[in-house]
Amino acid sequence: MDVEPYLAEVDAPSARAIDFLDARDLPPPEPLTKTLNRLATLDEETVFVQLNDRTPQFLFPKLDDRGFVYNTVEIDEGVLTAIWRP
Repeated sequence: MDVEPYLAEVDAPSARAIDFLDARDLPPPEPLTKTLNRLATLDEETVFVQLNDRTPQFLFPKLDDRGFVYNTVEIDEGVLTAIWRP
């Protein structure tokens, strides 16, 4: 899936590399676990993009605690959350 067109909608940096996870078919808590594992090694040159079938509300406090910037938008395919380091 090409997520680049959606980065402007979530005010994510568009000049960075993209790490994408399609979590729509993953049972809980796999989307949260896989996302946090990948964010542990996310560098400042990459935007992590998660596509889920619902808003990842349990993820947001963990992102706040870790100092990430993020934004979420609903699209036809599901809920897209872009996460990056400031």
